[in-house]
Amino acid sequence: MAVISKTKATLRIQGEDLIPEDITNMLGCQPTHSQEKGEALVGKNTGRKREAKFGMWRLSASAEIPGDLNAQITEIISMLSQDINCWIELSDNYDIDLFCGLFMEKGMEGIDISAKNLKALGQRHIELSLDIYGPDD
Repeated sequence: MAVISKTKATLRIQGEDLIPEDITNMLGCQPTHSQEKGEALVGKNTGRKREAKFGMWRLSASAEIPGDLNAQITEIISMLSQDINCWIELSDNYDIDLFCGLFMEKGMEGIDISAKNLKALGQRHIELSLDIYGPDD
């Protein structure tokens, strides 16, 4: 099995009443991006203005070429609180996932996620979300 060409990973915590500063204080790390409900947002590509419908706190790992999702999971987890009770409280109040983009250059590529990283995500109640992008023809 060929290794996946590129991976991106972002931890996302979101909820209608989420206040990013509260999440930053709980996790002990500044987000890559955050928004509060009602905040004015401007589209990167379109310049269109809209209002945030919910609060969000995101932390992105460095992109990996070739793909290395294990390194990205480790990078994100190591930057944040190790207090499992903190994560349980967060998951009781907000939606939490690790949003991953897997980018293929060939028709047959693959990736493994270590048991250690799966356990770390599970303990923190972090869902694993995978978007898989096939090679361009």
